[in-house]
Amino acid sequence: MNLLKRVTFSGFSDEISPVLDEQLRVLQKLGIRYMEMRGVDGKNVDALSPEEVKTVGEKLKQAGIGVSALGSPIGKIGIRDDFASHFEVFRRVVSTAQQLSCRYIRMFSFYMPEGEDPNQYRDEVLDRLQRLKEYARREDVILLHENEKGIYGDTAPRCLELMDVLGGHHFRCTFDFANFVQCGQDTQQAYDLLGPYIRYVHIKDAKKEKGQVVLPGTGDGQLEAIFRRLDKDGFAGFVSMEPHLTDFAGFAALEQQADSSQKSDASHGEEAFTAAYLCARGLMSL
Repeated sequence: MNLLKRVTFSGFSDEISPVLDEQLRVLQKLGIRYMEMRGVDGKNVDALSPEEVKTVGEKLKQAGIGVSALGSPIGKIGIRDDFASHFEVFRRVVSTAQQLSCRYIRMFSFYMPEGEDPNQYRDEVLDRLQRLKEYARREDVILLHENEKGIYGDTAPRCLELMDVLGGHHFRCTFDFANFVQCGQDTQQAYDLLGPYIRYVHIKDAKKEKGQVVLPGTGDGQLEAIFRRLDKDGFAGFVSMEPHLTDFAGFAALEQQADSSQKSDASHGEEAFTAAYLCARGLMSL
């Protein structure tokens, strides 16, 4: 497999530590030259002021670390929640991305009311996403839609529906193995549908039975098989470590509907992140 030679590793470094300096230290130690920025010194990326972003940028430059994507919470609100105020948050996130010379912004397609048919909200979802995409086009950033349990685009068929309508240079897929597993979606079937739209990969695995996140390759995400398919298809891009192996600081604040039963009992961020990274590299070396 030649995938390891073509991909660029990144990661949600706030799972190492909430402290930026510690995040940078561990990334340097592992030889990872990018981070997917979500939490910085205890603040979500969407809450950073321009002055704070400038300070972060200076530290990144000194450390030789780039930003592969902003792990933003855009689209991670209920479909009935106010969109106008959320759009203002989005504008701030786009500005942060530009300030950090980052073109990718991770985002979602809105949580559905529990127990209701997502299809009745299709038009509203598409309208909101179209407005986000149009602004991204004007500002020349790229939105990466992540499949997430409970949002409109949680299953592969609905992700494909979004891509069929909105897919293009400024709207692409992030493929997240564990999130598909937790939705009962077979990951190889998801790849069959979404392969041409995948621009970015989250490396996270999970068990079907309880949805518990586990080390890459030890769950039901079929990581090795899909790595081989990515290799065959010539994928060359970012693969981002999102271990979720420990209840890292700020998890509940950063992730809506956080469920501690879905995380393993790994106790230390650096150890968990390192173990997941080594497992992923090992799978790509088979």
